Amino acid sequence: MTPPNRNMASSPARIVAVAGARPNFMKIAPLLREIESRAGVEAFLVHTGQHYDEAMSESFFKDLRIAEPDLNLEVGSGSHAEQTASVLVKMEKVLLQEEPDLLLVVGDVNSTLAASLAAVKLGVPVAHVEAGLRSGDRAMPEEINRILTDSISTWLFTTEEEANLNLAAEGIPSERIHHVGNVMIDTLFDKLQEAKKRDTLERLGLEAGQYALLTLHRPSNVDDPRILRGIFDTLEQIHEKLPILFPVHPRTRASIEKMLGNTQPRLQLAEPMGYLDFLKLMAEARLVFTDSGGIQEETTALGVTCLTLRDNTERPITVSEGTNTIVGSDPKTILIEAEKALQGDGKAGRTPRLWDGHAAGRILDILQKDIAGTS
Repeated sequence: MTPPNRNMASSPARIVAVAGARPNFMKIAPLLREIESRAGVEAFLVHTGQHYDEAMSESFFKDLRIAEPDLNLEVGSGSHAEQTASVLVKMEKVLLQEEPDLLLVVGDVNSTLAASLAAVKLGVPVAHVEAGLRSGDRAMPEEINRILTDSISTWLFTTEEEANLNLAAEGIPSERIHHVGNVMIDTLFDKLQEAKKRDTLERLGLEAGQYALLTLHRPSNVDDPRILRGIFDTLEQIHEKLPILFPVHPRTRASIEKMLGNTQPRLQLAEPMGYLDFLKLMAEARLVFTDSGGIQEETTALGVTCLTLRDNTERPITVSEGTNTIVGSDPKTILIEAEKALQGDGKAGRTPRLWDGHAAGRILDILQKDIAGTS
């Protein structure tokens, strides 16, 4: 499956790695560091520009200790079709020029699927990190991206055993499935002590264990004014007992303006945070409210109670073994579970198997072995 015109004996194996959004870089970072530490392999990093915040870019790459991307496709915002089509066209040109031995993609954003499609049509094998996650909700664009990317990938690297079962049920051969752990948690463990030294709480007037943290951005929550108002009404009640810090995602800010007549929620609002500041906030929180998949995993690794404002999760291990409880947007359920956390009875969990900070190393061991076998 090695692309033509590559002399594997005389040059390093070449990996084109793709990231399209902030969470992707948190997953790519440990993989890039692992590649840099090894002989016989090199990486070319492509930022599709699907999500881009110029003000935060420099500090974000610095926080994660990775170099600026080798190429930014500057795709920008747009409909799902526009983003997917633009990345597909531009990635085909990149792959033809770079002639990689494989494409490395992470997560489930539009860039992940589009880059994978470009690669397989050129005969470039795809490695999908964070494969096999399923929410069962095909109304979520990410669910479609996950299913399609997995169906065309050569290597499927999973974070939990249920992901292996999902892939097997979809007919993926077992030899392509590798349970390796969680690269998002690699990054968390690598940066946790550095994050804890920051003065984030002091700057925001908070005390450790005496606040909650909120993230909210999914269309199912922020694009329906009834649901959005209901969530805020419920959280404002909790805020009277425990301050809730809300770094406002740009998409959510726009929805507040459009759906609620710019009526700001009565919470402690803040601008979006860099990675280290946000990690500090998660680690020291009494409670986290979120509709983000990655934060369900990070709070589980940190041992912090998490209430997920969704009706499902593609990361069930965070519920069965971790600190996560699915509460949806039902006010009664949110209030009951929040009260448990306020009383010190928040859900306790344990860190899942192989979430040990070494997932990237296991991934590169497999890729280097398999690439060498195709030369």
